[in-house]
Amino acid sequence: MPVRRAVLLPIACAIITAASASSHAAGDSSSRDHPALQDRLDGKASAVRVDPSRFGSPQPDMAYGAYQRGLYLTALHLALPRADAGDAAAETLVAEIYARGLGVPRDPEKAKDYYGKAAKQGIPEAEFRYALILMGDKPSAEAPDEAFQLMKEAADAGHQMAQFNYAQMVSARNPGSEGLLQAFVYYRKAADSGLADAQYAMSQAYANGIGGMPKDEAEARKWLLLAARQGYDTAELDLGTWLVEGRGGQQDVKAGFDWLKVAAEGGNVAAQNRVAKLYLNGIGTNADKIEAAAWYIRARRAGLSDPDMDLFYSGLSPDDQKKAIERANRLR
Repeated sequence: MPVRRAVLLPIACAIITAASASSHAAGDSSSRDHPALQDRLDGKASAVRVDPSRFGSPQPDMAYGAYQRGLYLTALHLALPRADAGDAAAETLVAEIYARGLGVPRDPEKAKDYYGKAAKQGIPEAEFRYALILMGDKPSAEAPDEAFQLMKEAADAGHQMAQFNYAQMVSARNPGSEGLLQAFVYYRKAADSGLADAQYAMSQAYANGIGGMPKDEAEARKWLLLAARQGYDTAELDLGTWLVEGRGGQQDVKAGFDWLKVAAEGGNVAAQNRVAKLYLNGIGTNADKIEAAAWYIRARRAGLSDPDMDLFYSGLSPDDQKKAIERANRLR
């Protein structure tokens, strides 16, 4: 299961895999390609407010002020002397600038050097980033011991992405019940801190039961709602489906349709097909064969194939097919 390794490690944990398989097969996106997370390293971010504590600085200073205003070269020039003198916070900031190519060309080697120096001084952000660098393309089960330890230290210091990644590393190294239960502790920490990926993982833990834990679909649905409210499309897909089916709580077909529509409009292919079926059968919305066909066309263009929907579409008149195509072209 490939991922954008700058941010997330491969999802090896069984509590996620089972629920993800059907939606991935249908072509929908997931946490592995979550753009809000990837933008932290891909250099696309403009000036943003940054908590200096993320870099190990107890309070704002001139370098961080320049960074927050998008004056990255200025921030680099101000931070470099301090970094070269061994200031851990400055080392982390310099590494971030080189890693993302902010105002300067990306320089992975310099980023690695400064992250490594800051990590040795116990800066959680640096420990997290340096652990990812040490892993390279290795699967999480083969993470070097140093990377494993650094990720744990960052996780124990409260770094939410480290908590999520460490949970995956633990479950990959120890795929049995004991490993899953250890991973659950760190997924829970990341979820409680508001990380949507971890909230979704929690939903799957309760939906499927892990390490001998009993299933609790009501609790799973609560975590799905939290992740969906953050725009996590796989959670939107699952939550909408659960509401329509009445799984984990009271049935609410209108709310279920609405959540599936949000996911569909966001580009989730599996949700587009399910919205098509809801329109076809008038579930949670008024029956509308043109809308049904239009949403299925959108899903089919993305590579999804559904024999039942193919049969429905082929049974439409040429005029209705034309209307559906025109409608599909206008859909968000």
